[in-house]
Amino acid sequence: MKKTISIFLVLLFFMFTACGQKQIKTPNKAMEKFEKFKAKEKFVEDMKILYPGIGDEKLKPILTEKINLAAEDFEKIAQNGNATDEDYQNAIGKGLDRFKSIYLEIDTEDRERVCAYFEELMDIVGLESSDGQLNNFMYGFDPTN
Repeated sequence: MKKTISIFLVLLFFMFTACGQKQIKTPNKAMEKFEKFKAKEKFVEDMKILYPGIGDEKLKPILTEKINLAAEDFEKIAQNGNATDEDYQNAIGKGLDRFKSIYLEIDTEDRERVCAYFEELMDIVGLESSDGQLNNFMYGFDPTN
């Protein structure tokens, strides 16, 4: 009987810890990296990733502002000190939603660049996945499902 209770308690512990939020420790120099990210010129030609530069120059300040707002969202979460995977997932969703009103005006290369910028933000905080959100933004569905 004692062994059964012990096993039950161990299983109960694992169940509760598995359901908990994965906390993400903010890496050293993350704040500095956010500042550098926000300061750099965006949507310029980058042949390392075969990006030809923005397709429609009038969209550049609009897209830049939306990406920088996403960076600020990530930065605020990181500053909190208790950031979870869910917090960053919500920030990705909020950030991508900002593009809805102009989505059809953004060409494929520029949408890919938006996703690459989100991946840079994810790298700053050590977030491994967008949980399919970037695929949904890019393709309208998650091709991994």
